[in-house]
This record gives sequence, C-alpha cells and structure tokens, in this order.
Amino acid sequence: MDTKKYRKIPFQNNEYKQYTNKKKFIITSLLILTILAFFWAITAGATSLKPREVILAIFGLGNTKSVSIIRNIRMPRVVLGMLAGAGLSMAGCIMQNNLKNPLASPSTLGISHAAAFGANIAIILLGAGTVVSTGLGEIQIYNPHIVTICAMFFSIISTLLIILLSKLSHFSTQSIILAGAALSSLFSAGTMIIQYFSKDTTKIAAVVFWTFGDLGRASWNEILIMGILILLSMAYFIYHRWDYNALDAGDEIAKSLGVDVEKIRLGGMFIASIITAVTVSFLGIIGFIGLICPQITKKLIGSNNKYLIPASAIMGSLILLISDTLARIVISPQILPVGAVTSFLGAPLFLYFLIKGDINQ
Repeated sequence: MDTKKYRKIPFQNNEYKQYTNKKKFIITSLLILTILAFFWAITAGATSLKPREVILAIFGLGNTKSVSIIRNIRMPRVVLGMLAGAGLSMAGCIMQNNLKNPLASPSTLGISHAAAFGANIAIILLGAGTVVSTGLGEIQIYNPHIVTICAMFFSIISTLLIILLSKLSHFSTQSIILAGAALSSLFSAGTMIIQYFSKDTTKIAAVVFWTFGDLGRASWNEILIMGILILLSMAYFIYHRWDYNALDAGDEIAKSLGVDVEKIRLGGMFIASIITAVTVSFLGIIGFIGLICPQITKKLIGSNNKYLIPASAIMGSLILLISDTLARIVISPQILPVGAVTSFLGAPLFLYFLIKGDINQ
C-alpha cells in the first residue's frame, strides 16, 4: 500500500482550508474597513456631529436636526455611493474576465461615454432635466426614467458593438481596448455636437454638472432601484462564478467543460452594461472604479471568481466611499465632484500597475 499517497490527503485538505481561510479573512477585513469608512463618511460634513448623535440619528432617535441631516442628506449619499462603487467594480471585474483583458472597464470600453451620450439626448433633446436656481446650481431631472432608458440604450449598443467587432474581426485584447477608445471618442463627439447646437443654456449647464459625477443627487428612490439591480446582478454573477473561472482558462477549455461561452459572455456584458448605464444616469461619470478596484482585489485575493466577485464589490464600495468623503472635506465647505477624486486616485494607481506590468498579464 502506498501510504505516502494517503498521507498527502490530510495535508492537501489542510492546505485548501488555509487557502479558503485566507480569502475569507481578506473579505472580512474589507468588510470591516468598509463599515469604518461608512461611519467616517456619515460623520464628515459641514455640521459637526458626535458619533453618539450619528448612531442615534441613524435609528431616527435624538434631536430633529441631527435626524434630518443624517437620514435625509448623508445616509442617501453614503448608501448610494456604496451601491454605485460595488456595481461599477463588479461590472469591471466581469468585463475583464469576459474579454480576457485587464484593461477592460466601463470607461475604457466607451460604455460610460455612451451612457452619457444617451443622457445628453434625454436632458437636452427630450427636455428631461434642467438647472434649478437654488444658488447651488442644483440639477433637477424631471423624468429620470427617460434619462435611464436613453443611457441604457446607448450603453448596450456600445457593448454589443464591442462584442460584435471582437467576434467578427478576431480582435486581439489590445485591439478591443482601442475599439473601445474609438467608440468613446465617437460618443463624446456626439455629445459635443448636441451641446453645441443647443440654444438652452440651462440644459447645457445641467448636462455639464451631471457629467461631473456626483453622489449629492442621491435619493431613496434611486437607492431602491440601484439596490435591487446590484443584488440581482451579484446573484447572477456569483451563480455563474465557475463559468467565469472556466473562461479564464480559455474559450476552448471552457467549451470542453460544457460552458456555453457565447451565452455566458453576452449575458455578463449585458448585465455589466446595465449596471453602468443606471449608475451613470443617476450619478454621472465616475471613472476608474471599474478599472482599478478589480485589479487591486485580484492582487489581494487571486483570480478565483468565487471570491473575486464579492471582494471586488466590497472594494468598489470602500474606495468610492473614501473618495466621496475626501471630496467633501478636502476644501470644505466646497464639495468636489467625486468623479474628479476617483480620477485623481485612479490615474496614479493605473500607471503604477502599468509600470509593474500587472496590467499586461
């Protein structure tokens, strides 16, 4: 009897247990950091509140002013930021897996700009929004459903064009990104033309403010829609986690394992584009979350999608929460657009990954 063979089994089991425990530890640590960032974000603001007042106000207790500030202003902003960060990061993670390209993300593939183009059509041509004279330049979207539908329509078109081009022309991974850059330029040009010929300056101002990317537009209605979308999308992605692992090994291997490659890829890209479209239509363009967060997460936890997908979602929430809090406190009482902060944070990280060669792997 080969006793060595049987001695290996407990060792392998123990090794696998250590492997899974390490990943669970990383996910738990990210969750704890996100909870801490949540409390930091909700206490930061022009009105100083003690932690006890904040906790009481979350549950509707304490004085009326604190409850109003926390539940009507800060909570919607923070919760929507967490949902948007989770959604964009998951979308980037799935796009990178489906296209087998670490540079793939809603912004690099032109999907964010396509959604912005759709929103420009809705706001300027269809009259779905304007700037309200409150002294703060507040944007009012009269019909958010039209904005969302238009943004979603063009983002899906952009996604389908990317898939079609890569399929028909057998594009390399680099060519797919270049095609995304071309589509991004095309939709940006369309946006500029719409704005150039518009005679309504308030609508142009609304679009410009809208494009910045800002969590200050959050309301509980948007949170409900985003929450349902993100939960359903995460359930779908986690359900297909083994299919995505098979895609990582290549199309031929995935097919040999019984994976319907075309269906899984199209479904993943379609859902990722819907997440992007809804996020952009509610909050404007928030760059780099979908590109950088999956990269950082993959460095920490590896490429097993069983752990990578939920960890990427948590990482997206964490980084967008930190970015938005910095946007509110750096030059307080002025508030920076969160899209500018994520770009400031994301660009150096992106260059770091490029220099190290991680992006090219």
